[in-house]
Amino acid sequence: MDDAKAVATALVSSRLDYSNSVLSGTSQSNLNKLQRVENAVARTVMTTSKREHIAPVLAELHLLPVAARIDFKIAIVTFNLLTTEQPSYLRELLQLHQPSQSLRSSNHNLLNIPRPRTAFVQRSFSHAAPRVWNSLPHTITDDLNIAAPVFKSRLKRRSYQYQ
Repeated sequence: MDDAKAVATALVSSRLDYSNSVLSGTSQSNLNKLQRVENAVARTVMTTSKREHIAPVLAELHLLPVAARIDFKIAIVTFNLLTTEQPSYLRELLQLHQPSQSLRSSNHNLLNIPRPRTAFVQRSFSHAAPRVWNSLPHTITDDLNIAAPVFKSRLKRRSYQYQ
């Protein structure tokens, strides 16, 4: 059973995570198709029926729903860009929010969200990354001096809470 879990999650994770940040802002119809694939694999591995709720099954396999996977990956890339500033061509797309007045939110690591001119621009990294980053709780984003594995752990714990 453990081998089946490992193989299935490895196969599904690698396919769903491959360039999934490109899917940010895609239609709910496309996300539903990918979610059905993930659900089918999880149900097959765990031998559960279609009538059982899928959230506990995904949690047991340590799989996030597709929409959460996309946001998770964007948040990880954003964290790495803010802490290491590499690669520079992506880091240049992100700007820290500098309010004109002293606000309570001034000490939070918020990012400027550029105003999109078209719907296509809303799907770009320069718009999606600040949107995802700013939606995270400040307990996760305020400390940029933590190690990447600690950030991933906090982020994944938060993602499982909101399934």
